[in-house]
Amino acid sequence: MGKYIIKVAIIGCGRISGHHCRSIIETEGVELVAVCDLDIEKANIYRDQYGAKAYTNYHQMLTDNPQVNTVAIVTPSGMHYEHALDIISRYQKNIIVEKPTFMRTSQVREVYTNATEGGLQVFAVFQNRHNLAVRRVLQGLAQGELGSLRSIAVRVRWCRPQRYYNLAPWRGTFSMDGGCLTNQGIHHIDLLRLMGGEVNRVCGIHKTLGADIEVEDTSSAVIEFESGLIGTLEVTTAARPIDYEASISLVCENGLAQIGGIAVNELQVYTPDPKACIKNSEDFSGNVYGHGHVKIYEEIVAFFAKAQPFPVTYVDTLATIQLLNSFYLSDETRNWVDVSTAGDSARLGRADNDMAALYRTNPLEIT
Repeated sequence: MGKYIIKVAIIGCGRISGHHCRSIIETEGVELVAVCDLDIEKANIYRDQYGAKAYTNYHQMLTDNPQVNTVAIVTPSGMHYEHALDIISRYQKNIIVEKPTFMRTSQVREVYTNATEGGLQVFAVFQNRHNLAVRRVLQGLAQGELGSLRSIAVRVRWCRPQRYYNLAPWRGTFSMDGGCLTNQGIHHIDLLRLMGGEVNRVCGIHKTLGADIEVEDTSSAVIEFESGLIGTLEVTTAARPIDYEASISLVCENGLAQIGGIAVNELQVYTPDPKACIKNSEDFSGNVYGHGHVKIYEEIVAFFAKAQPFPVTYVDTLATIQLLNSFYLSDETRNWVDVSTAGDSARLGRADNDMAALYRTNPLEIT
């Protein structure tokens, strides 16, 4: 039996898709077959750079290339659910899903259930888990170097002016995008869970202060973890005129750990071992996405080639999206929300067929 090769097709050719293309090219055991975007010029850019076939219709792409066994979904966030179900049921392909994976907790359950029933895999992308600073702090927590956690704080202070939201109709909408928590803060919400453990309840408030959009661009919340740990969350895209920081601070029994930089890429304070800061910091200037996508593709290869579990499990993804929805529910109800029993937000990921139609491709259009 020959070596298993992950043959990937990408749906959606926005900026972050370039990181997927480069990661695929750099990873042994992975092959980039084709890319697809409704705008053929965007697809052609990656065709020319990486030698992939270019399409405007993913049904045509998957029909023409039956050897593809894995599809990376890098479309507007609100389309991930529809695209994932279609690719799983119609084409029986494994899927890689960009952040935030899915918008609603119920969508996570349905997609993973359908994949499991079809013998397929879902690989969720949370690449900041691979940042050196994040890994060093996780090591310090796991090995007891930091001691017990006492408080944890997230701060994301980024700039997304009106011109950013005007780039495409889906931006700044509850149906397709979500606000600063869903689009920009989701990685930090994931790290809150990864470092602090599961959350008991949250109480938060959302405001729109810096742009003419329907979603929040500023959010603050208080968090109570199941362990009794207390946390705070501050996420905004209303900072001006530039991005300032994306950080997470942990007050611990044996000292302070603070990860900062533009995208949790610098270990700024680590009092148990101050010398760890320099060697566990990375330069993300000009690349807010970091270097973690390569690691994700390496993990996917290890899953198929060596039967190593993929680190972001269904339980992980479900818990992160349930926590995300809990912040929205708290703002909607003006009250504390019990995360373990929280359902879907009334706003986040709500159906908008007219908007979805802008990003939908019909299989009957194949020529």
